[in-house]
Amino acid sequence: MKRSPALAAAGVATLVFLYLPILILIVFSFNASRYGAAWHGFTLDWYRRLLENKSILASTENSLLIASCACVLSTLLGTLAAVAQGRFAWKRLGLLEGMFFLPIVIPELMMAIGFLLFFGLIGLRQGLGTLIVAHTTFDVPIVWLVVRARLKKLDPRLEDAAMDLGATRWMAFRKVTLPLLAPAILGGALMAFAISLDDFFISFFVSGPESTTLPVQIYSMLKFSIDPQVNALSAALFVASMSLVVLAWVLQGGESHAH
Repeated sequence: MKRSPALAAAGVATLVFLYLPILILIVFSFNASRYGAAWHGFTLDWYRRLLENKSILASTENSLLIASCACVLSTLLGTLAAVAQGRFAWKRLGLLEGMFFLPIVIPELMMAIGFLLFFGLIGLRQGLGTLIVAHTTFDVPIVWLVVRARLKKLDPRLEDAAMDLGATRWMAFRKVTLPLLAPAILGGALMAFAISLDDFFISFFVSGPESTTLPVQIYSMLKFSIDPQVNALSAALFVASMSLVVLAWVLQGGESHAH
């Protein structure tokens, strides 16, 4: 099929539109100028100040703790849900899958308000606990989607063959299916961690005064003035998140090529 120059140009223009503002942000995180968009030389001062800012360090610890807990819980729940759905017959399977897709497709602001009302009704105080619950809730469908896609490609007869050779069902799953699912499980976990680390809307509504996350901290810093530390912090957060996403993509790509 012959390539269309117009379509190629449109694709490049779309990528430039999406990533040029982020590239500018990263470049100006090294700008020595405190004010304006004029380039006044290269500096690492804003990154050094980040390491000395106690509020930023505290919000970083909160984000890492919340993302880690949500990653572990959502990986466990999402993997179990995908395996259960793939290995057992369910009535109204389409409805069940739709319920898993729902947290992905509904507006995040709606979910944030829903969590706020729910935690208020049950009398649960906003803090790290509510953030972990909320982040786990919207991370589970991500893990489920990744693991479910990989599970559909596996031949269930592999487990049957293992059981014909004397393995129990649990041993066949642990020795055959689980190693084949491992790249997808790890990729889903990394995606869940990255999404939790980046979340703003739900964290803004559900967090308490002592549980501020990095995205909420960035927003609070921008309310008063445009501090160059915000550029540095945003650039660092973007690089960390993209690194996790790329690593998850590599695991999925390597897995697909291997099979």
